[in-house]
Amino acid sequence: MIRTFRYRIKDSSAAPQLTKLAQACSLVWNFCNESQEHALRWNQQWPTYQDLCKLTAGSSKELGLHSQTVQAVCEQYETRRKQFKKRKLRWRGKRSPGWIPFKASGIKIMDDTVCYAGHTFRFWNSRELPGPVKCGSFSQDSRQRWYVNFVVEVPETEATTGTKHIGIDLGLKTLATCSDGRKIEAPRWYRNQQRRIAEHQRKKRSRQARNLQAKIAHRRKDFLHKESDRLTKECELIVIGDVCSSKLTKTNMAKSVNDAGWAMFKTLLSYKAIARKVVYREVSERLSTQTCSGCSAIGGPKGREGLGVREWVCGECNAVHDRDVNAAMNILRMGHHTLALK
Repeated sequence: MIRTFRYRIKDSSAAPQLTKLAQACSLVWNFCNESQEHALRWNQQWPTYQDLCKLTAGSSKELGLHSQTVQAVCEQYETRRKQFKKRKLRWRGKRSPGWIPFKASGIKIMDDTVCYAGHTFRFWNSRELPGPVKCGSFSQDSRQRWYVNFVVEVPETEATTGTKHIGIDLGLKTLATCSDGRKIEAPRWYRNQQRRIAEHQRKKRSRQARNLQAKIAHRRKDFLHKESDRLTKECELIVIGDVCSSKLTKTNMAKSVNDAGWAMFKTLLSYKAIARKVVYREVSERLSTQTCSGCSAIGGPKGREGLGVREWVCGECNAVHDRDVNAAMNILRMGHHTLALK
């Protein structure tokens, strides 16, 4: 199993050196983008990873980078171009966050120091690496802090001992409603600090606003980690609705959707489920709110007008349903149906 371990760089004096190396990586990225633009302009074949490596051969010494770093930037460029299906990608400028990829042979790790391209950087060794490093990178966050990331191959974790089967309906006021009736309340980290952020921005306190937003992001990530970890330990089957947060971020619910962190929550659940041998499925949640989980009759609240209806009575079997719990039970039923078909 592959995991990434992140450590913060200690010395503030290392920032100028890392920034200079990151600018060199940005130069390689922009050269790859320029090569792609040239191929588009003259209707030539798009440059592959091997073509980009040939074009950038011999530049590592002048840029002060390791040769495999230049190759890693070229590989990353081709990967992202195929992933996003774009003819060319964005240029990396001065405002782009710092990023310096490396391979295992390009670094040397000794206790709390890492040596790269003749430079030595110290980091906070908060936990020991459980295995050999395969690759990694230096990265910079929004607060101009530098981190070193090691990609390590670790032993597989033990399979879960949980036996629960749950369906999960995602929401805004309630982050997740489970089919067993349990609800995970949304902490609303951003909404609770929105006035303070606006005050800092009005008074042009950019550093305070940036620090507060970073703190909110860390608290949200920590909360989602804990909840996803608990669910994958207790369950052997997790079924979740395929709600698309990227579409809802284009509506007037954008702030609440981003504050809830649906996409991050689903990502954490998926990879932790794989690690613990938990069956994880995403199913369509179409009509999950309107369908009775008892008799499958359709008669629940519809459209935007029905969003305020939190409980309803089925007209066929007279069952009283909580809107979100009923949707979660229907999502679980769809997950069982999908597994039966497979």
